[in-house]
Amino acid sequence: LEQARNTEIKGTAGVVSCGLAYVIEGDQELGMHSKQLALEIVRKGVMQGHIRFGDALANIALAYDLTYPLWSDEEKQEFFQYFDQTVDANTQSETSVFHNGWYSYKHWGYGMAGYATYYEHERSSQVLADLEKEYLERVVPSFALAGDGGGWAEGYYVNYWIYEWTFFCEVASRVEGLDYFGISPEFMGQRAIAGMFEMYPGIGKYNSRRAIPMGDSGGRRFGSDRDKTMAARRILVNRFRDDPEHQVVNAFNELTPGVGALTQSYMDFLWRDTSVPQGDLASFRTSHVATGPGYVYARSDWNEDATYFFFKCGDRFTAHQHLDNGHFLIYSRGGELAADGGQYYHFGKKHDVNYQIRTVAHSTLRVYDPEESWHNIRAYEKLFDGVMDNDGGQHHDFPHHNGSVGDAQQWNANRQLYELADLLAFQDEGGWLYTAGDCSRAYKPKKLEYFTRQIVYIRPGTFVIYDRVRTTKPEYEKTWQLMAMNVPVKHDQWQVVTNGEGRVFVQTLLPREHSLSLHRGDKLHSYYGQSHPPEQEKGREPACRIEIKPRRASTDDYFLHVLTTTASSANDVPLAEVAENDDEIVIELGGTKLAFGRNAVRGWIDQGNGRQEFTDRIIKP
Repeated sequence: LEQARNTEIKGTAGVVSCGLAYVIEGDQELGMHSKQLALEIVRKGVMQGHIRFGDALANIALAYDLTYPLWSDEEKQEFFQYFDQTVDANTQSETSVFHNGWYSYKHWGYGMAGYATYYEHERSSQVLADLEKEYLERVVPSFALAGDGGGWAEGYYVNYWIYEWTFFCEVASRVEGLDYFGISPEFMGQRAIAGMFEMYPGIGKYNSRRAIPMGDSGGRRFGSDRDKTMAARRILVNRFRDDPEHQVVNAFNELTPGVGALTQSYMDFLWRDTSVPQGDLASFRTSHVATGPGYVYARSDWNEDATYFFFKCGDRFTAHQHLDNGHFLIYSRGGELAADGGQYYHFGKKHDVNYQIRTVAHSTLRVYDPEESWHNIRAYEKLFDGVMDNDGGQHHDFPHHNGSVGDAQQWNANRQLYELADLLAFQDEGGWLYTAGDCSRAYKPKKLEYFTRQIVYIRPGTFVIYDRVRTTKPEYEKTWQLMAMNVPVKHDQWQVVTNGEGRVFVQTLLPREHSLSLHRGDKLHSYYGQSHPPEQEKGREPACRIEIKPRRASTDDYFLHVLTTTASSANDVPLAEVAENDDEIVIELGGTKLAFGRNAVRGWIDQGNGRQEFTDRIIKP
C-alpha cells in the first residue's frame, strides 16, 4: 500500500493502485485521485488511430469499477459518451489480429469498459458480443497459425500487449465465465511456457529478467514490459494451475517474486498467487519449439549462468518482423555473444529500413545481386522520400508498408506471398538437439534457388551450423554473417568473441578457401558503399559483423561453422575436423562424429553409442 499512496504514479498503475487503496482501506482521498485520473482522460477528448485508445478506456473502466460510489450521475454519463465515441471513431483502427494494436491499443479497453458499465449502459453488451465474435472468428484461427506453441510471429512486441490482453481475459473469466484462455490451446495454452523460454538466463537490473530480441525493440534497457510479461505468465499460470508444465513456469516465476519497478507493485498484489503448486524446474526439459512463428528455444540447463540458444525460421504476418530468417542468438554466462543488430528508435526511418530490420543486421546469409532493389518497406519512400539500399539480403513484396495481413483467412488466401520459410525439423535428445529450416523463399528467386540451415546443439555449449546455398548465377556473392557482441580476437584457427564472463570460439570449416572481414566502428552499419548509422542508441548492440565469403565464385556453396561457448578464462576448445565426399560432409569434434548431406537436408550423429539419423519432422518435446 505504500506504492498505492504514491499519487505521482500515472496510467494503469496509478489508477489501479489508488483504486485498490480505496477499496481495501476506504481511503477516500486516494479513491478520488483514481477517479480524477480517469476523468482527466475523458476530458482530454477521444483518441483515434494508431495510439493507445484502448489503454485510455481500460484505465477509465478500472477506476470506474474500483471507485464506483464516488462517481456522480453526470460523471458516469461523461464516461458512457466517451466510450461510445471512442468505439465509433475507431472502427477502422487496429484491425489486424496479427498486430499488437488489436489487443492492447484497442480491444482490452473495449472489453474492460464493456464489463465495467454492463448493467448501466445499453451499448456495453453489444460491444462485448462483437469482441467475442471477432475473437472466435478471427483471433483464434490466427493464434493457431502465427502463435502455435506460444511464440508470436510479431516478435518482441508480444511483451507489449500480452499483459493487457490476459488481464482482460481474466476479467472475462471471473465476471462472465467466458474462457478466452481455453478457446486457444495452441497459443494461450502455451504462452506462459514459451514466455519462460523467451527469457535470457540470469537476473538483471531491478531483479528483472530480459526477454530475447525478436524483431523490433529487444529489451536492452529495463522497462515496464519486463514486469508486464511476468504478470502475464502469472495470470496464465493461475488459469492452468493443474497443468504440470505451468507449475514449472510458476517455479520459474517465483525466482523473481517481485516486480522490478515498484510503481507496478499492484501487479504482485493482484496476480502473485502462492497457492499455485511449483513444479521441478531443475529437471524440466531445456528446449521448446513454437511451430507457428518458427521459433526454437534451447538452454544448457536452468541455472542462471546457462548457455542459451534461439533460432528463427518462419513466415511473414505483420509489422515489427524483420527480414531475418535463419537468424540465431547465443547467450552464455550472463552475456550475449551472438545477438541482434541495429537500433530501434523510430519506425520507418533511414537506419530502421536500411539496417535494423534488414538481413545485414542478423546472423544469417546474404546473396548480392547488384540489380536487386527494395521498395515500400515501412513507407520510407512515401513518408520520408527515402531510398532503400541493396544489402543483398532477404526480400518481401510488401503489399502494405508494414508487410502485414489482417487475419488467418486473408493470409491463407495469399499464402504464396507470406509463406517465406519452413521449420523442417526439431528433435531434442538431451545431450544434443537438432533443428533445420528452409529459408529459400525469403529471398528473390531470381538470385537464389535454395538456402537451408541445419544446426546441431551439443550441450552444454557447442553449436555446429551447416548451410547449403545455391544461387542462380555464380557471380552472386554469398556472405555468411555473425553479429558478434564484441570485436573478435584471432586465436589459432578461431575467432574468439568475449563478453563479460562468457566467450565463444568460432571456427570456419567451410568454405575451405574463404575471406574473413570484420565490420566494426564506423563500418558496422555500412555495406556496398552505403552507410546507415543510428541517430540514437537504445542499449548496446553487437559491435562487429563477422563476414565469411567464398573466394571462388560458384552457384553451389557450403558453409560449416562450429561455435563453442566457454568461460572467458578458457584459452582453447576442441578443434573440429571436416572430411567431404560426393554425398556428405563429415565432422569430427572431440568424441562426437556427425554428418550432413550435400544434396539434401539430412544427416546423422554418433557420440560413441551408434549412429542416429536426424529427423525430418518436428518432434515436440
